[in-house]
Amino acid sequence: MTSWTLRSDSAKATAASEGRFRISYPRAPARAVRVIALDSGAEAIVRRVSLLPWNSASFYLAETSWNKTGLEGGPAEVVLHRIDGSAASLNEELTGVDSVVMVATTEAGTEAAATIGAACAVRGIITAGLVFGEDNPQTVSALRPYARVLVVSRDESDLETVLTAMRA
Repeated sequence: MTSWTLRSDSAKATAASEGRFRISYPRAPARAVRVIALDSGAEAIVRRVSLLPWNSASFYLAETSWNKTGLEGGPAEVVLHRIDGSAASLNEELTGVDSVVMVATTEAGTEAAATIGAACAVRGIITAGLVFGEDNPQTVSALRPYARVLVVSRDESDLETVLTAMRA
């Protein structure tokens, strides 16, 4: 009897005769993902997840300032801060990015979400939003217009799960 050695555990679970039907090309490369905390509650979550090993994910905290014209309802200026505290330009950080994940626990980051969402839309970058916490309809409503995909969760580990699924 011939013994077959297949490459993965899932492959070992199938019959050796089915091995010829397996896809033999490599997995797609890691995605360039930017994860942005929109408020202080989200900052704690993003900081924790940033400590895990990632292929090409970068983590930021968003700070919103008044718009230059001072007009109410005008676009907000967003300054990003890396986890180490250094400042980063939103425009520069979006260069070559596949997707942006915005993380919120309150509606406090609405202006930042609007600016980030608009910048991503112009560049064709997919946006996702994760809202954490108990019963946050205001936060969901605030983030919904700016995220193509929106996840509402009570489990903070869902950010890690989403990033893993994105091959970040």
